[in-house]
Amino acid sequence: MNFGVNSARENEAMTRSISDSAHDGNLANQWASVRAKLQQEVGDVEYRTWLKQVALGGLNGDELLLMLPTRFLRDWVSKEYGALIVAIWQAENPAIRGVEIRAQPSRGTAPNLAEPVMPAANGHAAPSLNGRAEFSLESRAPRTEQRADLPPPLDQRFTFDTFVVGKPNEFAYACARRVAESPAIQGFNPLFLYGGVGLGKTHLMHAIAWELSSRSRGNKAVTVAYMSAEKFMYRFINALRNQSTLEFKNELRSVDVLMIDDLQFLIGKDNTQEEFFHTFNALVDAGKQIVISADKSPSDLSGLEDRLRTRLGCGMVADLHATTYELRISILEAKANRAGVEVPAKVMEFLAHKITSNIRELEGALNRLVAHANLFDRQVTLETAHEVLHDVLRAFDRRITIQEIQKRVAEHWNIRIAEMSSARRSRNIARPRQVAMYLAKQLTSKSLPDIGRHFGDRDHTTVMHAVARVTALMTTDAAFAEDVELLRRMLES
Repeated sequence: MNFGVNSARENEAMTRSISDSAHDGNLANQWASVRAKLQQEVGDVEYRTWLKQVALGGLNGDELLLMLPTRFLRDWVSKEYGALIVAIWQAENPAIRGVEIRAQPSRGTAPNLAEPVMPAANGHAAPSLNGRAEFSLESRAPRTEQRADLPPPLDQRFTFDTFVVGKPNEFAYACARRVAESPAIQGFNPLFLYGGVGLGKTHLMHAIAWELSSRSRGNKAVTVAYMSAEKFMYRFINALRNQSTLEFKNELRSVDVLMIDDLQFLIGKDNTQEEFFHTFNALVDAGKQIVISADKSPSDLSGLEDRLRTRLGCGMVADLHATTYELRISILEAKANRAGVEVPAKVMEFLAHKITSNIRELEGALNRLVAHANLFDRQVTLETAHEVLHDVLRAFDRRITIQEIQKRVAEHWNIRIAEMSSARRSRNIARPRQVAMYLAKQLTSKSLPDIGRHFGDRDHTTVMHAVARVTALMTTDAAFAEDVELLRRMLES
């Protein structure tokens, strides 16, 4: 059944036989993706309460079978989430035409996939005597469908006050602040934020929405519609199914601010792009603010139509760069302060040096570390960090090079890498150089002459002296020994 929302590529996928996706592995992968999207759509608490126990039962023709342990759960999930599950499944695999939800049979009894299906009435789940409920693509709109002028589902943690500003994100932060204070001003509409995963795009989007939602224009509150590009597509599809496209258009085009997160999701969704383009134009022409986020700049989103990419780039484009060591330290300190926990500076330095990919992983590591310390009534130390985060740290495993050692040591003592090879012998340069030589001897298979060559063609006896000197100092100076151990762990883990 074609609802008019599929591109040529999607229509081709629709015509493929359901048997192409019936293999257990492929079906399981699709189910994992659907579960993740369900959790994102309804939230963690609601997901754990009602949807975590949903199990994949199998495939019956072009209908999927889902299982729940009790009839009560089956009835509740069918009533409250059935249509949402169908919408997400159909977006994941257009060949799926319906979803059947059953109560789990008694132990030892396998589900009968050939059992005749009881039709649903009026688009609602139809509980039956044999403990089943069915949803098809003609079912009612998902329960998550809501009026665009209702308060958006925002995270209370993501405000301007909790956003840590540093050189990599200060421009994007300033742009976001400007839009929150004066929406739809010339040169800032649309505001397009882009950057890699976990760098703060969603945080800034939520912060803008919080700020704007608290404002008013005259006697009228500012209305904000915030959603992911994926949800925009789901709502558009549901409007087409329910023959309510006019209502859908009026809802979104009547708001003061439209915010779309992860716009790259629309790549390849030609008809949804078309609708978004017209919504975009209508709002901008009416003097309404649009805020967009994506993982790439408009010019690099090659899957979008040229006319849409051009429109996206006509306002303010701001990127969020990868975090620096200083910004990561600031983020960890801010999070520890808000949580009211004491984390040693050496542990924060270790995490900031080691976890450099994105802010989410950094904060997640700190959360795990603090939770472990609280649960087992232990202090947060470098040793516990290494123990608790072993799986995270293992992801950063690599072959250690002398260049990497020099870089880490230079960052730690705040000197230039070039000083490692210079002729200067002042203590603030010589001591870090000796530590780098010591670590090169401990962590690489290079010979003493090879190590010396990386430090300004120094003689192998100089390297031997450095190793001996650092070893001696570590036995008499606990703070120095801790510094060296910190560096070794960061390089070795």
